[in-house]
Amino acid sequence: MPEKISREEKKQLKAFEKKLGYRFSKKALLKNSLTHKSYANERRLDASDHNERLEYLGDAVLELIVSHLLMENYPQAAEGELSKLRASIVNEKTLAGVAVAHDLGEYLYLGKGEEMGSGREKPSLLANALEAVLGAIYLDRGFKKAFKVIKRIALELFEQVGQEGFYKDYKTQLQERAQVLFKTVPKYKLVKESGPDHDKTFEINLTIRGELMGVGVGKSKKNAEQAAAKEALARIEKQAAAGAALASS
Repeated sequence: MPEKISREEKKQLKAFEKKLGYRFSKKALLKNSLTHKSYANERRLDASDHNERLEYLGDAVLELIVSHLLMENYPQAAEGELSKLRASIVNEKTLAGVAVAHDLGEYLYLGKGEEMGSGREKPSLLANALEAVLGAIYLDRGFKKAFKVIKRIALELFEQVGQEGFYKDYKTQLQERAQVLFKTVPKYKLVKESGPDHDKTFEINLTIRGELMGVGVGKSKKNAEQAAAKEALARIEKQAAAGAALASS
């Protein structure tokens, strides 16, 4: 049987809800998601009274929603690229960082051993607890609410990955190729901006020596530029292949 939630615990859980930006209708689910098995074992609670089952569910919900958002935000990315990008977002390091940003460690229910072993700061424990919280949100109020919370978190991570992940290679590669082949650098121009402020879409034209070489669309200007650079690289490669074939004929 799960433990009853005391008045003091309710205050603590409410403080975490405020940081998370989501209010649970079933507070027991939130407590369950924050309960490590070391705490449950010490108090001889049932296996369902710690967060591993919710972690299992949250992992699946998170992967589905992030996959959906990646397809929306990177419409020109191939399957392999989407998989790489998802892996760079749904991993222990990144999830632990999100947990730290929301002070999740402060609210965990830990056994004495984990408490003494700095369990509140362990990346694996924090990442697992965050997935459990997301699984609890899904059970609490369904997919739409879980989608809303995960989207808010994920879009911030997309920007980080877009700046530091594999996508930066398209612009870097194109600039290097353009300097060698054309003795100049690509120029990016915003040609279209649509949608409401909270969900804009940008379209970028990329030109080299005045010639349109790529068009990119994305949920941020940076992502649209990367998409345009990818298209330009593909066009340059195609032209180079055609030239080589002509020369050998």
